Amino acid sequence: MTVWAPIRYAHSGEVAIAYTTAGGGDLDVLVIGGFVGHLEISTTLPLAARFWDRMTGFSRLIAFDKRGMGLSDRDVGEYTLENIADDALAVLDAVGAKRVAVFGISEGGPAATMLAATHPDRVAAMVQYGTYARLSQAPDYPDGIPSGTLRAFWERLRENWGDPGSISLWAPSIAHDPEVRDWWARMLRSGLSPSGTRAIGEMYEHLDVRPLLPTIRVPTLVLYRSGDKVVLPRWSRAVARALPEAREVELAGTDHLFCAGDQKAFLDKVESFLTGRLSVPRSDRVLASVMFTDMVGSTEHAAQMGDQQWRAVLERHQRIAHREVGRYRGRVIKSTGDGVLAVFDGPARAVRAAMSLRDAAPAELGLELRIGIHTGECEAIGDDLGGIGVHIAARVEAAAEPGEVLVSSTVKDLVVGSGLRFADRGERRLKGLPEPWRLHAAVADETR
Repeated sequence: MTVWAPIRYAHSGEVAIAYTTAGGGDLDVLVIGGFVGHLEISTTLPLAARFWDRMTGFSRLIAFDKRGMGLSDRDVGEYTLENIADDALAVLDAVGAKRVAVFGISEGGPAATMLAATHPDRVAAMVQYGTYARLSQAPDYPDGIPSGTLRAFWERLRENWGDPGSISLWAPSIAHDPEVRDWWARMLRSGLSPSGTRAIGEMYEHLDVRPLLPTIRVPTLVLYRSGDKVVLPRWSRAVARALPEAREVELAGTDHLFCAGDQKAFLDKVESFLTGRLSVPRSDRVLASVMFTDMVGSTEHAAQMGDQQWRAVLERHQRIAHREVGRYRGRVIKSTGDGVLAVFDGPARAVRAAMSLRDAAPAELGLELRIGIHTGECEAIGDDLGGIGVHIAARVEAAAEPGEVLVSSTVKDLVVGSGLRFADRGERRLKGLPEPWRLHAAVADETR
């Protein structure tokens, strides 16, 4: 897991700029983020943590909060690309980085362009993702957004600042996840005030770095997702085709949020571009007891309740899962939409947590869960979990009846003497597995 250094401050004139670093090695990568950021919140989402964990495998990351947002000084006057470039230089000087690769994300792309154009001695390479050179429409730029439309968009965003619903535009593939929604809302509220969006909106309306692009002579990788609705692919393509030494890569997906979607495809391109090679992802193989839960009849319940009420149910389920899993020394790895994936260091604790969670669901959620558990070898990659052990646990959960905690024979055999009792459910063919598996339902805990 990525360990970020304590937050420190660089001084860009009279403005204090919060920064941090992570990782090591000979390659320094300066990250310039998008329209809102907060160093202490942005890295807490497990998806983001996995993204940065992969990056630190081949580089030292240098990240900072732009002036006016996050932990940097607020209410500091003009918000311009020139100021952002100055702030970036102050951070580079503070960490002793002479020449770096710059990774510009969304709005960070034009700022990276400004830095590379005005200080080529400090930029060795550049990566831009989901980026643009200009947003507003102009006589020589018909592909842009009419200024009135752009202003109306920012006004709506400002009126509903902190509303988690806007994540559906930035990251539609994960917008249903309560953990993601909570993180997004906290990021907006903590990263920038509603009034602070005015300065950003004004810059977006007038921003135009097109004249700078032909002057940049550093190798550049421009990535974008084919279905991005926040920054349209044609805007990123225009950047790539105006840069003399750029490579353009279109990725599949609809997410604008950098850490959503297929991270492997994204980061494989970034790593091979910056290093000339592709490392083997760091992983650890561990024996773990894996639990999957699923809400019975979730589609029907969601249709009856409506989006808002159903989201509240999902959020309650997350809270209950964290509570019961934590009681038995387990860890919730992630939401799976209508359930969770959790891991335990002992099979008996996994079964007891599952039984507690199953028993709590009807009273606290108004519906039943089906739960599956398997103990086997798994692959831990950052904060996530993969491998055949996870696959088997998912198949066991899919075979469970409503209100049932179903376990593999491996789990049953490992908890002999624990006081847990099981009912034999016979051999089952589990999808994707060549041999049948004998499954058992947890029916009692004699220690209670």
